[in-house]
Amino acid sequence: MISINDDIAIAESELQLTAIRAQGPGGQNVNKVSSAIQLRFDVNASMSLPEETKTRLLQLSDRRISKDGIVTIKAQQFRSQDKNKEAAINRLKDLILRAIIKQKPRRPTKPSKRIKAKRLDDKSRRARLKQSRGKVID
Repeated sequence: MISINDDIAIAESELQLTAIRAQGPGGQNVNKVSSAIQLRFDVNASMSLPEETKTRLLQLSDRRISKDGIVTIKAQQFRSQDKNKEAAINRLKDLILRAIIKQKPRRPTKPSKRIKAKRLDDKSRRARLKQSRGKVID
């Protein structure tokens, strides 16, 4: 079980971890060792996440979440496969924690009378300044 917070934990059977070859420089070793990890997590099929969290997770604008609801995370920062696995799981945790946080609804406010008066005063002052810049008639 992978603990996200006190209430939510994801079963490891819901994660699909695949070892792949890492990109970039690495000499001869990069061609024969699969040290990068690709983590796939199907949000819609998950039994561990509450429905509310699932919908918020799918609404996040993140390129790692496909239209089908599959989160794909690739970790290749480290040379060790274990460290990359841990990094991929931590990134998934961060993504889910971002979806758990509820946004407070915005309450519309009106500008005060003093602010309205100040805006109109500034506007008239600016208008007079621009008017004074007109052509001088002799």
